[in-house]
Amino acid sequence: MTPILDFTLTNTYKTRTILKNYLDSISLEDLNKIPEGYNNNIFWNIAHLVATQQILVYKFSDVPALVSDEIINAYRKGTKPEGEVTQAEVDEIRELLFSTLDQTKKDYEAGMFKTYNSITTSMDSTLTNVDEAIAYNNFHEGIHLGSVLALRRAMGLT
Repeated sequence: MTPILDFTLTNTYKTRTILKNYLDSISLEDLNKIPEGYNNNIFWNIAHLVATQQILVYKFSDVPALVSDEIINAYRKGTKPEGEVTQAEVDEIRELLFSTLDQTKKDYEAGMFKTYNSITTSMDSTLTNVDEAIAYNNFHEGIHLGSVLALRRAMGLT
C-alpha cells in the first residue's frame, strides 16, 4: 500500500471509531429516531457509509462486495429508513465498519482492483480509479459524520 493510501485508510478508521462509539453509547430507540425536519436517522447514516464504501471501491471495480446486496440496497444513495432496525442489525453494522476496511486493505495489497468504471458523484467529483474512490470515500464519510452530529444535536444528545 502506498503511504497516501495508508494515511487515507487510517483516517477512515478514525472516523469510523467515532461512529462506532455512537452505536455503542446511543440507545437503539435514539439510533432509530428521525427528528422533525430530517429524513433519516443516525443508524441510517452509519450503515450508509458501509454500503457506499462497498459500492465506490468494490462494485465500480467489478469486484464482489463484502456485504450483502440487502445492506447495499437498503442504505445506498437515494434510500431512507424503512422502519426500525434491531439490535442485531446495529451489531452487524458495528462489525462491518472495520472488517470491510481491513479486507479492503488486504484486497488492495493483493492487487484485486485492476479495473474501475468511472463515476461522477453527486458532489461532482469524477472517480476514475480505486485510489480516487478510497480518497473520495473519506470526504463522503466526513459529510455523514456531520449529519450524525447534527442529528445528535437535534435530539438533544450532545
